[in-house]
Amino acid sequence: MSNDRPGELFAGPRPIQTRGEEPALRPRLPKRAPKPEKPAKPEKPKAEKPRKPAPPLRKAAPKTARSGGRRTILGTLVYAGTVAGVWCGIALGAVLAWFALDLPDISKVAQFERRASVTVLAADGAEFARFGDLHGTTLGVRDLPPHLINAVLAIEDRRFYSHFGVDPIGLARALYVNWRSGRSAQGGSTITQQLAKNLFLTPEKSLKRKIQEAMLALWLEHRFTKDQILTAYLNRVYLGAGTFGVDAAARTYFGKPATQLDLRESAIIAGLLKAPSRYAPSSNPDEAAERSRVVMGAMMDAGFITAQELEAARNAPPSAKRKPGGDGRYFADWVTELVSAFVGSGHGDVVVRTTLDLKLQRAAEQRLEETLSGPGAAANARQGALVAMTTDGAVRALVGGRDYDNSEFNRATQAMRQPGSAFKPFVYLAALEAGWSPDSPVEDAPVRIGGWSPGNYDGKFRGTITMANALAHSSNTATVRIIDRIGVERVRRVAAGLGINSPLGKDLSLALGTSEVNLLELTRGYAGIANRGAPVWPYAITEIRDRDGNVLYRRQAGGSVPVVDPAHAVQLTRMMTGVIEYGTGKSAKLDRPAAAKSGTTQDYRDAWFVGFTADLVAGVWLGNDNNAEMKRVTGGSLPAKLWQGFMLDAHAGRPPRPLPGMEGAPAYVASGIAEPARATPAAAPARGSSGGVAGGIGSLIESLTGKGSAPQVQYDYGNPVR
Repeated sequence: MSNDRPGELFAGPRPIQTRGEEPALRPRLPKRAPKPEKPAKPEKPKAEKPRKPAPPLRKAAPKTARSGGRRTILGTLVYAGTVAGVWCGIALGAVLAWFALDLPDISKVAQFERRASVTVLAADGAEFARFGDLHGTTLGVRDLPPHLINAVLAIEDRRFYSHFGVDPIGLARALYVNWRSGRSAQGGSTITQQLAKNLFLTPEKSLKRKIQEAMLALWLEHRFTKDQILTAYLNRVYLGAGTFGVDAAARTYFGKPATQLDLRESAIIAGLLKAPSRYAPSSNPDEAAERSRVVMGAMMDAGFITAQELEAARNAPPSAKRKPGGDGRYFADWVTELVSAFVGSGHGDVVVRTTLDLKLQRAAEQRLEETLSGPGAAANARQGALVAMTTDGAVRALVGGRDYDNSEFNRATQAMRQPGSAFKPFVYLAALEAGWSPDSPVEDAPVRIGGWSPGNYDGKFRGTITMANALAHSSNTATVRIIDRIGVERVRRVAAGLGINSPLGKDLSLALGTSEVNLLELTRGYAGIANRGAPVWPYAITEIRDRDGNVLYRRQAGGSVPVVDPAHAVQLTRMMTGVIEYGTGKSAKLDRPAAAKSGTTQDYRDAWFVGFTADLVAGVWLGNDNNAEMKRVTGGSLPAKLWQGFMLDAHAGRPPRPLPGMEGAPAYVASGIAEPARATPAAAPARGSSGGVAGGIGSLIESLTGKGSAPQVQYDYGNPVR
């Protein structure tokens, strides 16, 4: 018998007094005294037969003691085990409760937060970039090809339909493999655990997260069927290139819905589950193919396919369709930043049609790489940028650097650099506005204004020359004399009116391009000249639609009012043709009329070439992010050759056309020297007047003497964190 009282689970056994003496030999008495027995009836005396003596009670005592001892030890062990189990259960419950404190509210359906996708199309409708998260059609397990389901199960969770959310066998195998290899070579998470992590948890790698993941997996298995869990997993898992779910991945990588995937394509999709970025067929086709062979091998080991099917799939030609996006990524980044301004920041998935010409974009990227990897490498020119647009501002190509993967910094739209002599056309246009003509004489001779004595790049002085020749040969001394005569403010107004929005200096050095600009706005300014003095606004977006095809924005054609006399813009265009015909840009000569201007800054830190034809305006910049000097690279050398190569590619197959306003007129050739017109005070402002010598030289001298001077800006953008 047990010595425990009924109902006292945690009460100890009743004490047994041993202390060395033997147990009492008499039986225990009941608690209440027994009733007295009735006296027996007298019987006749009989002869007593001899009876066997009763066995001594002492013989039963050892048995009773031994039995009671065994029961006491067993009871103690059972009691101790029960208590330990209860306390372990309490401890485990407390631990699980602690891990469950910050679990999400799983009683509600998980809301999948994602970034709205922006799909970017070229002018011809071809997709070339996508940003944000892309989701396809939600498909059930029964809607998908069996080989896709089998491929996922074979490589991720073969016992998915037999385990309870956590796979002890798979976990033990993973621990053993990792122990043998000495590293984390294999994971033990089931598909249910992965879904729990994707739905509710962060990618954090910790013991706490793994325990929470297992707890949620058990809840999912209790709450949903296996098919429901697998369906949710296949429609939510990330598969690279901004795609979520097998249908989005199939459309991105193969141009077809997931319902049409074959065995090889299914293996590629399943292979992405391990490392989406590494095995994406759009960026790493060779590694994607190798991973697909591993997946198909696992399918054969699991009995999902035969050896013959495996061999046929392995020998099939590559089916991966490379995702567009290798071209125009700087352009696509720029476009994506503009979308919110047109449709608001809270927009959903949108499709953006742009002005980009993929043929021109590829030509620009190829020409820039050829220049930088060839002669640019020898000349210490490590970076470059190129912008091309039509005369109405439609950007057809934009390259913001040599290698987008290495640096996403856009040197076409973000880098502020000194334009050097590429700024001079605005000075000469201001002079034309002030009453000068292309034939007006100007001295190309040493000049000293205050403490400043600018010289010419080639060290030569040509004496008295026409204003047209001064521009063609990029004479610094002549240009400084011109801005000294017409005033700095007039030049600033003309440049700003044509689209130079960056702050411009107020001293005479502005004539030599000392105020920083970016390539896009400088090219825009030249487009305004080509557009006969009417400023243009660079644009890249023509239409934005939502994912249902509804138009959210469509660009309306419009024009602008000239900010200078169109006749003066045409005169300047004729003068700029001389740069290519006989001036500093002879190496950029095309098979058609063109106008341009080169630019070089001090110590060869920046080299520019910007120009236009009747069809296209293009600007080129070469230099280094850290502002390091190049080896005698001028705007008329490498940038001019790069510009020429790109423009020849861009105009291939197009008939030559005269420049705007010069229909039937030859390129300008200086015919003589005439006195500049001085009909207005602005043509020759008095010294000391606003915008004249006193104002310009005063600030210039302050700069030269260190008062109010600004240090050279050093650019070092490096590789951004991704």
